[in-house]
Amino acid sequence: MNLEPRSMKWKVLSSEYINKVPWLTTRKDVCELPNGKIMKAYYVQEFPTWVTAFVLTRENKVVLVRQYRHGLGEVCIETPGGVVDEGENLQHAILREVKEETGYASETVEYIGKISPNPSTNNNLMHMFLLQNAEKVSEQNLDETEDVEVLIYTIDDVKKLLKENKIMQSLHASCIFYALNKIGAMTY
Repeated sequence: MNLEPRSMKWKVLSSEYINKVPWLTTRKDVCELPNGKIMKAYYVQEFPTWVTAFVLTRENKVVLVRQYRHGLGEVCIETPGGVVDEGENLQHAILREVKEETGYASETVEYIGKISPNPSTNNNLMHMFLLQNAEKVSEQNLDETEDVEVLIYTIDDVKKLLKENKIMQSLHASCIFYALNKIGAMTY
């Protein structure tokens, strides 16, 4: 019995950018597969690294956000978060994003994992955090194109939102599930 897994990685023979603008960078790779066959065109969407957080206040309430998502054409309930700026560490990025979007801050920041938006076509990761004992310390500081409503829920209300499929953004739903598990609020 062979205990070593076989290599399944593809070898990139060449890459070229098809489109390279903010929020839509597409790369075409030519790859050699492990069996020697050539994949003449495999397209990869390049995105920056993302962060999101499950934010719990001192009163054990959950801070979520509501905003319009044009790709889906829907107003969505989400966890706060966003893009990690170039050279920025993950913890600083999530604290900055949460404060900008919600006005909340926390000294208790715990990394709870990373997930992939779509590993077959996207090259980035979403890093998830649990922020506890958060307090409202400022007003929102939104970009000029952002329109974000801050929502405060109980943990039971958030579980109900999940059960009723009211949180459409799968990465954010994943963050909520990971965080609820971490704090012992999930039952299986």
